[in-house]
Amino acid sequence: MADLTCHPAHPPVLIRSIETRVIGHDRDWLRVRWRILGAGKLVVPAFAGKGRANDLWQTTCFELFLREPGSAGYIEFNFSPSERWNVYDFTGRREGMAERPMPREPECGLRKGSDIAVFDAAIPAAGLPKAALHYGFTAVIEEEGGVKSYWSLAHAADAPDFHDPACFALALAAPTGA
Repeated sequence: MADLTCHPAHPPVLIRSIETRVIGHDRDWLRVRWRILGAGKLVVPAFAGKGRANDLWQTTCFELFLREPGSAGYIEFNFSPSERWNVYDFTGRREGMAERPMPREPECGLRKGSDIAVFDAAIPAAGLPKAALHYGFTAVIEEEGGVKSYWSLAHAADAPDFHDPACFALALAAPTGA
C-alpha cells in the first residue's frame, strides 16, 4: 500500500487521504485500487460507457504510470469513474506521446459512500511489458465548487507534474504465472 500526498498549492476541500495498492498481478490482469477518505464532496463524472477518451484528467481521474527499469519511455493509464479510459506510450518525459494499443479494454469502476470512495481498475496483462516495472499512482480529484487537488507519491516542483521521474517510486515484480 502507498499513500499519495496532495500538492501543497492545490489543497482539497474534504479529502483527507488517498491510499493506493496493487491488489493483484498475474498473467491475465494487473489490478489496482485507490481508496479515498473524505469523499463527501467528490465530483463523480456521469457514466459515459466504456471506451477511450482524451482529457479525462480535467475532472476526477485516476492514473497509473509504468516504466521499465533503465528506460526513458513509460506508459500512462488514465481511468475515469465515467468508465472511460485511455493509455499512452511516451518515449521520454512528456515526449513522443501516442495511444498504446490494448488487446481489450481495461475494466474500472467506483464505489462511493458518504465518506469513502474506492476506485478499482483491472488492466489486461497482455497489453503490458512482462518484466518487473517501476510505477507510480496519481489522482486528479475534483470536489464540489470546481476545487481540484493533485495527488501523487511525490511532488518535486511548484506545479503538479505526474510525469516527474520521482513519481515512479514503487517497484512491481513481473506477473505471477507468466
